[in-house]
Amino acid sequence: MPNTPTSRRLALQQLTDSALPTGAFAHSFGFESYMERGLVHDEASFGTWLAAFLGQQLTYSDALAIRFVYDGAPLAELDEQLSAQLLPRQVREASIKMGGRLLGIGAEVFPSPELEAYRALVTTGRAAGHQPLAFAVVARSLGVPLEEALAAYLFAAVTSLTQNAVRAIPLGQNAGQRLLRAAHDGVAAAVERAGTLTPDDFGAISPGLEISQMRHEKQRARMFMS
Repeated sequence: MPNTPTSRRLALQQLTDSALPTGAFAHSFGFESYMERGLVHDEASFGTWLAAFLGQQLTYSDALAIRFVYDGAPLAELDEQLSAQLLPRQVREASIKMGGRLLGIGAEVFPSPELEAYRALVTTGRAAGHQPLAFAVVARSLGVPLEEALAAYLFAAVTSLTQNAVRAIPLGQNAGQRLLRAAHDGVAAAVERAGTLTPDDFGAISPGLEISQMRHEKQRARMFMS
């Protein structure tokens, strides 16, 4: 496909569209545990959780991993570090499952030598194949600038979580749109913050988020896989 600004934008929109079949609809990444405890129960309380998740896990884990790929960090080493710092089992498995789907889709729709090299690491057991790394490899190979890639990835994650909250809490569709609009500043701040972090910051996530994700593994009734 031609490498033009329009073609890159279209490719990025396809990569981050909610219709992309990566399985994001099946994951709450811990907010269902907060629901079970009565802490997330409406638009305001979910918005508080979403802001914390965006400012912590999505920034210090996913966004920073994407930036490291753009910086040229060795993928096998970065993949191993990401597996190590994703302490909750369900979250780690979700990242790998969604990454595997993205790698397969990318190989068919946006093939590149960089993507095939990462897939080879995964198929030979030298890497797990995490979602943010798969996304970063595809986006970088398409020539998408780092800031655009980060903003698109983060907003796609926020959108998926909000859609899941709309049907789980439940919330109205308009409430979901208000939450997404309110998240714009948080996404912009996360993109800026990810550009200033160092390797020592990788995985520095709030223990409260991780504990809620671990609790979900033993929650009696669940709608989501994480």
